[in-house]
Amino acid sequence: MKPGSIKITGARVFRGREQGIEEVEVLVEDGVIAEVGPALARSAARTIDATGMLLGPGLVDAHVHMRDPGATHKECFASGSMACAAGGVTTFFDMPNTHPPTTTAQRVRDKLSLAAAGSHVDFGVFIGATPHNLDELRKSTGHCGIKLFLGASTGDLLVDKQEALELLFGQTDPSWVIAVHCEDEDRMRALQKAHQHRTDASVHSVVRDDRVGLLATERALDLAARHKHRTHIAHVSSALEATALSLRSKVVTAEVAPHHLLLDVSDYERLGGLAKMNPSLKTAADRHALWQALHSGAIDAIATDHAPHTLEEKTRPNIWDVPSGVPCVENSLGLLLDAAHRGSCSVAEVFTYMSEAPARLFGLASKGRIATGADADLVLVDPRCEHLIDNASQWTRCGWSPWHGAVLRGWPVLTMVRGAVVFEQGKIVGEPRGRNACETSERG
Repeated sequence: MKPGSIKITGARVFRGREQGIEEVEVLVEDGVIAEVGPALARSAARTIDATGMLLGPGLVDAHVHMRDPGATHKECFASGSMACAAGGVTTFFDMPNTHPPTTTAQRVRDKLSLAAAGSHVDFGVFIGATPHNLDELRKSTGHCGIKLFLGASTGDLLVDKQEALELLFGQTDPSWVIAVHCEDEDRMRALQKAHQHRTDASVHSVVRDDRVGLLATERALDLAARHKHRTHIAHVSSALEATALSLRSKVVTAEVAPHHLLLDVSDYERLGGLAKMNPSLKTAADRHALWQALHSGAIDAIATDHAPHTLEEKTRPNIWDVPSGVPCVENSLGLLLDAAHRGSCSVAEVFTYMSEAPARLFGLASKGRIATGADADLVLVDPRCEHLIDNASQWTRCGWSPWHGAVLRGWPVLTMVRGAVVFEQGKIVGEPRGRNACETSERG
């Protein structure tokens, strides 16, 4: 047996969308999956009896905001990656709207160094588009893609002039993913002016309504089709957007966030400013349509848009003073497993949407699957566990969740990154060991 090798027996194992879930054993050696099959003959330094458990590939969360550098009182790579590990996320992609924003090749390198020093799981870094940084975008390396804000969100990154957009889509490598925040700036500004007298939380969904998302999504789809540029639509939030995506070109993919699948405008009464995020919450009918879009393939993946802010910021009395964003990364798998228990999807679909699909969309050939030769990024789930989400026990530095008080059925109990256990029995194991997952990714 090899030192450090691990054999997992007795589990029901997710083998991919086509194969589904099978009862097989998994042998891990030298950081990769060495063998998968029934009754493996080879032994290991450690054997984990996972009878009654579910084993899936570690989650690939392609949309998080770790706030590092510049706002580490809310989150940093160390705290955020511990939240990832606790929640079964083994790879995350960090967004560029930090302080300073990640908009140059040097800042990409700087952020990658920060992440390598602090992260307990693997990672990627987006570079942000501005109206004037085309040369930086073209010379940058090591990033997972380009982030484009068609509408203003947290931070000051905004590109909404047509000339700049044509250059961005026309003069960057078409295999590089442009991930687009789709909200129409002009419509938002007009609606905000019309409703600025209101201070209640629900006005946020009036100002950022479904047509705000539709107009920008249609614009992004047009740019992608004409330039044949690989494009990813972030955090789809409405039925109108989902319908538009059903007619997309082959170079376009899309994601949805757990909060848009599980919350709607009725939750403002309970959560107030805690439920403020961009794009905003929509109606229960929109929420239902997003589930249908996942099932039909119009939306490909689930990503959390983990966006922590302090409770003091999120509970300000005037909604215009409340920053947008909610934390989610450590609870996302539990939330979706609970949704599967309630019949919204299957357990196999949870790992399809949260592991297999995002790894494929971003060219991470060694991630998102349990197969010989793949990275041993694994999460072991107890499907019978009833877990209480409690603000006092959150790993995220911001220390709260919009699902505080919820009891979920199914919870991750062990997480492994490239063959090393990083979370077990409620504790983080070992020192930071994350590395850039996009260094060897397959573009396109």
